[in-house]
Amino acid sequence: MNVDLPSWVADLALPANVRDDADAMRYALALARANVRAGSGGPFAAMVVHDATQRIVSVGVNLVTTEQCSVLHAEIVAIIRASHAMQSWDLHANGATTLFTTAEPCAMCMGAIPWSGVRRVVIGARDQDVRSIGFDEGAKPEQWVKDLRGRGIDVVRDVLRDEAKQVLEQYVSGGGLIYNAVPPSSNIST
Repeated sequence: MNVDLPSWVADLALPANVRDDADAMRYALALARANVRAGSGGPFAAMVVHDATQRIVSVGVNLVTTEQCSVLHAEIVAIIRASHAMQSWDLHANGATTLFTTAEPCAMCMGAIPWSGVRRVVIGARDQDVRSIGFDEGAKPEQWVKDLRGRGIDVVRDVLRDEAKQVLEQYVSGGGLIYNAVPPSSNIST
């Protein structure tokens, strides 16, 4: 199984490898910005990178609205595409991998990470940044970072956070759809 990306992704000419976390996050943010400009989904992007070679294994963008599928978040798309490229449901089986995501994973994506074999997650914007524009990120344990670390998954936060927040703001100012928004009377907390 694989998920097709919008045709514009090929036009971005991403490099085959990244140098470091900031370099990888810059590329993920370029994907998120392009996704916003193209109107092909929400303001989120993700990449799976092979740690030993720094090779980009896969990229993903949010495709919820264009594909009419609630689970096609950027992280899920990147994981599906990485599994397809690596011919394995366990991404760690072919070498430790890092998931770069332009925003903290929602409850669904956070749940998928341990089963994917990802051993490291690098994050741009924080949960509160995403919630502040109206998205419902679901019920997540307060100690989710500690929980992932307890499973052997390292979590690095706030990599180019300001730039990641700008993508969220561009999405809202451009009239982007806030699907599954938090109801105004909701008592949901993080």
